[in-house]
Amino acid sequence: MPDALPPAERLLNLVIALVNTTGRMTKEQIRRSVAGYDTAGSVEAFERMFERDKDTLRDLGVPVVTVSSAAHGDDQGYRVDQDAYALPPMELSAAQLGVLALAAEFWQDQSLRTDAARALTKLRVVGATPSQTDAVVGLAPRIHPAGPALAPLLDAAHARQVVVFTYRAASTGEVLERTVEPWRLIASRGGWYLVGRDQGRDAPRVFRLSRIVGMVRPVGPPAAFTLPADADPRALLVSAQHAEARTAWLAVAPDRAGALRARAVAPDAVPGGAPADAGAPAGMDLLAVPYTRHSDLADEVTAYTDAVVVLGPPALRAAVVRRLAAAVAMGRRLGGSDG
Repeated sequence: MPDALPPAERLLNLVIALVNTTGRMTKEQIRRSVAGYDTAGSVEAFERMFERDKDTLRDLGVPVVTVSSAAHGDDQGYRVDQDAYALPPMELSAAQLGVLALAAEFWQDQSLRTDAARALTKLRVVGATPSQTDAVVGLAPRIHPAGPALAPLLDAAHARQVVVFTYRAASTGEVLERTVEPWRLIASRGGWYLVGRDQGRDAPRVFRLSRIVGMVRPVGPPAAFTLPADADPRALLVSAQHAEARTAWLAVAPDRAGALRARAVAPDAVPGGAPADAGAPAGMDLLAVPYTRHSDLADEVTAYTDAVVVLGPPALRAAVVRRLAAAVAMGRRLGGSDG
């Protein structure tokens, strides 16, 4: 017996078959011709699988309709309603294409980078020319790679399955195993976060994926938990980030560091205002940029080299200086020069 296809592949095969049928497909035709349905199994097992798949497709917005035979009303078949399923003609402005380009850049180094690139290429065919998206050049999002934890956590959150992983706490550096009900995965402020219920602490918690050590393991059956009606994962994340919030004072060259400028807040909106020593050099702009982790913002600032100068806080400035010094040392080693 051939290996069973993944459910997503079986659903896709079913959609393709029902879209391309000239009239309708009976259950027996579907069982015989659609890959993923086991013809060697019992009729009852096929019936349960097909009914579940049909309901899933309808929940996803695929209009699967029941078609009765003109000669025998109880002889039913199925097809996809082409008029309801077809998308209207798509026309994208240069600005909309620019935003989609940013979204594709967002997935670089993530598990869906290839799919995102293909989708953007197809959308460009129906929109403005690529050269007309220059308005968003320099605003490429900087999201750190989520690593191998992203895919299994997405699957577990979708299946509502408990996961176990080893986690390094940001405040103490303590490394412990956590058993978590994964509610939502959210990208925010340059990183990926899991919001869920920590079973060991019997309370909602926020976990940064970059602090997960090793592999994520699903445990127990699917549908093991439900998201509480009063839970607000994004509010929990905002609250956790607010507790760690810091403000970086940066001097930025004109028309540079667009991503930092997009996140900056008005200096007078920062409690206490700008420090006395946070004056930008002549010809540079003073930015107040909220952040949570020194290491994350230091990586970003270092990439701008001389376009950004850190005025404060001292810990962030020191982190950037260490990175720049390491880059200079590496350049000397590669160049074979000690001077």
